Amino acid sequence: MRSHCQVTILSALLLLSAHVAAQKQKLTFEQTLPGPRGVNFNGSLPTIAWAADGVHVVLREDGKALWLDPVTLATSDAPAETAPASQPGRANRTARADLPKDGKPRREAAASPDGKWVAFELENNLVVRDSASGKEWEVTTDGSPLLLHGRLDWVYQEEVYGRGKFRAFWWSPDSARIAFLSLDQTGVKDFAVVDHLPAALDKDKTVRVLTEKYPKAGDPNPKARLTVADLAGQATVPMDLSGYDSEVLLVRVGWAPDGKRVLVQVQDRIQTWLDLVAVDAATGKVTRLFRETSPTWVNVLEEPRWLADGTFLWLSERTGFKHVYHYAADGSLLKQVTEGEWAVDEILRVDEQARLLWFTGTRDGAANQNAYRVKLDGSGLTRLTQGDGWHQVTLNGNGTFFLDRWSAAGTPPAVRLCKDDGSVVKVLAETKVAALDRYEYSPKEMLKIPARDGVELDAALIKPAGFDPGRKYPIWFETYAGPGAPSVANRWSGDAWSQFLAQQGYLVFQVDNRTASRRGHKHVGELYKNFGASELRDIEDALEWLCRNPWADATRVGMHGWSYGGFITAYCLVNSKRFKLGIAGAGVYDWRLYDTIYTERYMSTPELNREGYQSSSVVARAKNLHGQLVLIHGTMDDNVHLQNAMRFVYELQKAGKLFDMMFYPKMMHGPSSLEQYQHVRTYLWHCIQKYL
Repeated sequence: MRSHCQVTILSALLLLSAHVAAQKQKLTFEQTLPGPRGVNFNGSLPTIAWAADGVHVVLREDGKALWLDPVTLATSDAPAETAPASQPGRANRTARADLPKDGKPRREAAASPDGKWVAFELENNLVVRDSASGKEWEVTTDGSPLLLHGRLDWVYQEEVYGRGKFRAFWWSPDSARIAFLSLDQTGVKDFAVVDHLPAALDKDKTVRVLTEKYPKAGDPNPKARLTVADLAGQATVPMDLSGYDSEVLLVRVGWAPDGKRVLVQVQDRIQTWLDLVAVDAATGKVTRLFRETSPTWVNVLEEPRWLADGTFLWLSERTGFKHVYHYAADGSLLKQVTEGEWAVDEILRVDEQARLLWFTGTRDGAANQNAYRVKLDGSGLTRLTQGDGWHQVTLNGNGTFFLDRWSAAGTPPAVRLCKDDGSVVKVLAETKVAALDRYEYSPKEMLKIPARDGVELDAALIKPAGFDPGRKYPIWFETYAGPGAPSVANRWSGDAWSQFLAQQGYLVFQVDNRTASRRGHKHVGELYKNFGASELRDIEDALEWLCRNPWADATRVGMHGWSYGGFITAYCLVNSKRFKLGIAGAGVYDWRLYDTIYTERYMSTPELNREGYQSSSVVARAKNLHGQLVLIHGTMDDNVHLQNAMRFVYELQKAGKLFDMMFYPKMMHGPSSLEQYQHVRTYLWHCIQKYL
């Protein structure tokens, strides 16, 4: 039994706590914007990484670097030569700096592994330069705007090798050869975007038209071929593609460790199979190691992870879930290393002597990321990271320790030093979020929501500040929803926008429809040949589940998305009556208008899948619009062309539907300036207040 004094003290503490909580401020809208007035809940951590020696931990803060011994935990000043942060790509930056300064556009410069050569693309030709003598070899001379050597076109860059990655040549490990792609755009159609605001309108009142080779679904692709250039003899050897038709895609290129074979991933146009082939660098002869197939599509896969004994590890989704397979050099399968209804994300390390493999994956939940270790024979699978949430792991040189950067929905990031068995040796740093002391913050609740067929959907909810279960709150739902592109993760969020909306009385909701989740290709594949339908079913199921709570207002649901999220937002408003407001940014509203490689991967071609393209078309269902639609688009979007919005607007007008629209002159696929970003966010808030 407590004494009177204890009760009095406890009551006083509770009153003080309530008073302090009441003193916390709400965010203003302006504080959600980037810039000097912006607030975030990210906090900061010192830079912590393994030293170059692979043994010590380097802790950097306020310009000072310390070494930490992970065994003794003793610290000392870092040696001067290790204090500067590492500089990835330094050799390439040096190579670029050494190129002639004559104004010619030498792009994508990359130094050879031994540093003796540098290769670059000049006027669509590949050139190799001797770094010592400055002597150059023009590997190709027939490059033109229609024939690109060593440089990717728009669609290969965007959809295959990665946005902004235009380099299309690869040095052999011994620096003796270089493999390069050539892309023939002769049959690819032009598409123009228009700049309506030329720089000097008082002098030139015409618009500026920018033209790009852009293949739309069903139209001709660039034709790809691969060539190997031998530096010693200054000779070129083409890859023998005679076993394939002219429309194949060359989606990955890499070298075997001996530098004698090029490993190339080849796909059919609609990406229903993928061949891993070995190309003899001396003859161009092609040997197929194996073929990946799928009842839907095959994603571009990681390059082989070569082992010292000449075998390699390969990540495949052939079972519907990405797992590790061990192959002999000739392509014969030795062992499936991991298995189960979960996915491997990334191979972290291989210890060949101990026959151990470290990797990250989703075995303990798709909204979480954990690190695991397994023997190469598939036995002894062990989870290493502790605590639900998101773990980013880096191992030391011999795998005896690892650094774990961990956070969860309710826990700001921390960096922990761990032993190889996962036990925590020391918490090296914890994030201090100063904004939490001043502003209200509603934690994100992680949810599991059953869809109509029993599949559990990952979801997250931020409830309004001062939540009252006796009130009804409108729902704000932001999404992307695209294939294999999740929005929900069990990690800390510093997003002030979501907190602001919660403080303004909105339920801030997210859900990963199964096709957007990290649950595996088996689930993502359910959208095959029919964008939108599966996504909408899962979204509706999640909203129905949420609205069973009396405090969730089913009559006031608003949603917003950009790009694929813009498509799915518009799709929901023309195929469902659950939404009061939808703000669609830069969406694809007719999939015949988007590029070949992305669209045909999931939808096949319009000729082979007319019904799917029709049912996925938002334009075709404009007359069924329900709720308030707001469209946003950049007038110079070179990715999702303004043509999409124009076609949709035209059909909405013909159907007598009213809607709002905001154009952004000069904007491409997203805001390109702070002012534009702020205006987009301001417009979102305006529409939410007006319509929701």
